[in-house]
Amino acid sequence: MTDLQFSPLGHATIYADGHDPGLLFPVERAPLRGELGIGGALPFRGADLWTAYELSWLDAVGKPKVAIATFTVPADSPRIVESKSVKLYLTALNQVRFASAADVAATLRRDLAQATGAEVDVRLTLPDGFAALPRAEPAGECLDALAIGFDGYAPVPQALHATGPVVAETLFTRLFRSVCPVTGQPDYASVELRYRGARIDRAGLLRYLVSFRRHPGFHEHCVERVFVDVRSRCRPDHLAVYARFTRRGGVDINPFRTSGDDPVPVNARTARQ
Repeated sequence: MTDLQFSPLGHATIYADGHDPGLLFPVERAPLRGELGIGGALPFRGADLWTAYELSWLDAVGKPKVAIATFTVPADSPRIVESKSVKLYLTALNQVRFASAADVAATLRRDLAQATGAEVDVRLTLPDGFAALPRAEPAGECLDALAIGFDGYAPVPQALHATGPVVAETLFTRLFRSVCPVTGQPDYASVELRYRGARIDRAGLLRYLVSFRRHPGFHEHCVERVFVDVRSRCRPDHLAVYARFTRRGGVDINPFRTSGDDPVPVNARTARQ
């Protein structure tokens, strides 16, 4: 199991100058998935969509360049990368000279593939393309106006249940919060759930999603727990869970998991991101 005491989280930060893929801190997915009863074949497909807003380097004559980078890490990669280590890795490139943006993308692609154990799609958007970057709010019906009270802030899967006729609908909340498992810092997200099956009780679903408020978990693991709990308790014929987490350290992480063949969503930033 990955020992998080050796990660840069919760420790004094030293910013390096120079390309150093060793700054990336991999975290094995298997142990956390084992806690959810996931072993062998995965019950979902999907990807983790990363956006890095603070990418900068030097061109061949030493002039600074900036871009926004997106990384698509497949859900079946054996490892994720701890987000603060990604920030430190990217910051270390600030004084590195590259011949072109394509060379930067190739370097990121190679290093992230080595860290995660899978092919990672890397795309850079240069400033002349910033205005065209997509923005969108969660799809479906918002649960947040439901008039219910809350008194528990650790996951309560028993709040989930589904009855009645088969429906196909998309529901979402902007009230999701979990905490970093190392530092305890809050992580905020909008969570979208699309399913087909017996109607899920909306009050129970919102109570369940809000109950993560003090739960320590990486973004990817939280989404996988939501997927597993809803699938186990409500037994939909089809399920997809998508979370857009607000950025920390210039990086946002947006995991998507589906039981079907749904394409990975467009990496569209919400207003809170």
